[in-house]
Amino acid sequence: MKFFIRKLGIDLGTTNTLLFIPGRGIVLNEPSVIAVSVDENKILAVGNEAKIMVGKTPETIVAYQPMKDGVIADYRVTQAMLRYFINKAIGKWNFFKPEILISVPASVTSTEKRAVVEAAQKAGASKAYVIKEPILAAIGAGIPIQEPRGHMIVDIGGGTTDAAIISLGGIVVSKSVKVAGNKLDQAIADYIKKNFNLAIGEQTAEEIKISIGSALKIDKEETRAIKGRDFVLGLPRTLAITTNEVVRAIDNELKEIVKVIKEVLQDAPPELASDIIDQGIILTGGTSLLRNIDRLIAESTGVKTYLADEPLFSVAKGTGIALDHLDVYKKSIVAKHYN
Repeated sequence: MKFFIRKLGIDLGTTNTLLFIPGRGIVLNEPSVIAVSVDENKILAVGNEAKIMVGKTPETIVAYQPMKDGVIADYRVTQAMLRYFINKAIGKWNFFKPEILISVPASVTSTEKRAVVEAAQKAGASKAYVIKEPILAAIGAGIPIQEPRGHMIVDIGGGTTDAAIISLGGIVVSKSVKVAGNKLDQAIADYIKKNFNLAIGEQTAEEIKISIGSALKIDKEETRAIKGRDFVLGLPRTLAITTNEVVRAIDNELKEIVKVIKEVLQDAPPELASDIIDQGIILTGGTSLLRNIDRLIAESTGVKTYLADEPLFSVAKGTGIALDHLDVYKKSIVAKHYN
């Protein structure tokens, strides 16, 4: 029953927020978007309801993502968004304030960690903890992180790509780059603007990436019709774009992601590098679902690359497992609740 929920894991992402209840699984998966009335400074919609407003609002309403590059850009709005999601997942009449564990990017600062913890507490947590995303992604992907062996995880989300080598329950080497799903979407929109004089919105760019996108050129191209506003005439126009045009559009951004992966491999201690050659690189995060991105990384690094089972849910599942075994993972907790 909802009012017995004591623990809650949150994958607080730039693009989507997922909530995980141990024993029940993922109970909420909604966009990290909020719609605010400019005149009254009042929150009008959150999550799915706010996402459909993006790019379609009048001047009096702003719909946007309060998270930027995996961290809080707007504290008050993020707190309100968290409260909404928590209440939706566990009910307003939950008897207990839940213990909450939240994911944060590997490159997060202590100030940013504190902001996440305080936002969770003000949104209704009895205690709040944060753990770095690569650790949670590895736990959720079923990697035995406590053993004395090197495992490499690359979590490609909406705002950041985190690449890390994990051994004995901790991060040995890690690097982050603020290039992930959102930057790919922007690159697609910029390419279409530059080459076709057509303005498209964020959602259209994301749909193109998901439906026909690829990290490598393919022989049998797919085509998608897209609608936007002609820059020259100022009128609505439709055109067709192909998979290999999308590949060209996102090439520079993918090179940045590959670069950060290579840098982590280059910094790996020799013994752990040997383990990674044997076991390969594991990909998690929603953007790892981009077609052929595993092949691109394997070809660029010379290391076998695999997609985790349900990569979109790896971090969220990791929060649930870590909550159930806080004693085991206490070394991985990078911040706890502050009084």
